Amino acid sequence: MTTPTSDIDENSRRISDKSELIEYFEAGNKPRSEWRVGTEHEKFGFIRDGLRSLPYEGEASVLSILEGLRDKFSWEPISESGKLIGLKKDGASVSLEPGGQFELSGAPLRTMHETCNEVGSHLREVQEIADPLGVAFMGLGASPIWSMAETPIMPKGRYKIMMEYMDKVGRLGRQMMFRTCTVQSNLDFESEADMVKKFRVSLALQPLGTALFANSPFIDGRPNGFLSYRSQIWTDTDPDRTGMLPFVFEDGFGFERYVDYALDVPMYFVRRGGKYLDASGLSFRDFLDGKLPILPGEKPAMDDFADHLSTIFPEVRLKQFLEMRGSDGGPWSHLCAFSAFWTGLLYCSDSLEACWDLVKDWTAAEREVMRQGVRTLGLKTPVPGGRSMQDLAVDVLDIARAGLKRRANLSVSGDDETGYLSELDQIARSGFTPAERLLEKYHGEWQRDLSHIFADQAY
Repeated sequence: MTTPTSDIDENSRRISDKSELIEYFEAGNKPRSEWRVGTEHEKFGFIRDGLRSLPYEGEASVLSILEGLRDKFSWEPISESGKLIGLKKDGASVSLEPGGQFELSGAPLRTMHETCNEVGSHLREVQEIADPLGVAFMGLGASPIWSMAETPIMPKGRYKIMMEYMDKVGRLGRQMMFRTCTVQSNLDFESEADMVKKFRVSLALQPLGTALFANSPFIDGRPNGFLSYRSQIWTDTDPDRTGMLPFVFEDGFGFERYVDYALDVPMYFVRRGGKYLDASGLSFRDFLDGKLPILPGEKPAMDDFADHLSTIFPEVRLKQFLEMRGSDGGPWSHLCAFSAFWTGLLYCSDSLEACWDLVKDWTAAEREVMRQGVRTLGLKTPVPGGRSMQDLAVDVLDIARAGLKRRANLSVSGDDETGYLSELDQIARSGFTPAERLLEKYHGEWQRDLSHIFADQAY
């Protein structure tokens, strides 16, 4: 989750009416020449001795890693209430998820080569700081052995508010906060119509993304019955702010309709004076009218709206760009493949149109059935037309590869961006998800000893 770097005070300009919120999204329109790719990924840190989760403070800790990155690699600190909670540099940031998961929010970059170099550089920096401390990081969609009681809580004000509210609206919200990791790709649009087409295609194909990157088959030290337990968690977190957003496929959908949706999602908090005020369950519509009970007579600043948007968690999220959110975290190669996959589909007009032809006749019910199915069936999930998710994966990867080839972005060695899809090609052809490979090892060479996963999945 994005870490704010500025406060909201009495000098912040206030929003007068809903039209300014529509204009906020319209400001995201960019010409094709300015389209960029931003990759975000979360990872679990652990202490090698005893395979313990990483606490916030101590010799081997989250704080030690942040301080090491700050001091050795010139990252600028981000603090809250005197606690170091994040870093920023060159358009990228490092932030902490509730259970200490490390998140890199990458800078907006032009090519997949730049994006993959950024991810690799970040992981090398983290490893250089972590190794002498006896700390390592791994890529999975869910923490494999640590209970909630064994998982630390990071010192960020919003998390206490979110924890308490989560218990009121779903059974698995706290697990989402503390026990999951994801990879995310942020992509641009050039107009409202372009946004709508990309939103619809990417929402419809999120179940495919979940299947290809399914990587969370363990919880509490044993198999959990799912290939993507992280995806299962999102089905019972908070129905007001999650899911497949059927209204996106309705006639007339655009920026204003998404504003109306966002205004009706209950709030979590408001930032004032360096603190988070509990606004859980309150209405942003009331805030817009100056009727928020905890700030009577006060209207929101645009940063308040940006904060609110960051607390909405559908499978695809609209900000001033589109965020792909439906997949589990994984190894380094998956992080590069993830952004390459979506870039090839959404940044080439021919590829985008080919994908739309595949998904345009699917109903809301069919899309939801696929979302539910891939949690356990992965690439064996049926798709409309009597086909399987594996069949769809092969077709869509062909489309993504063609889109990347048409982009013709070459590395210094002369390679285009299609090579980043190679591992996904292997997954699609075999029909076996990363989670099924892990389960195969668990029941085979690991002899049901899950401690092996820490070496197998470490960066």
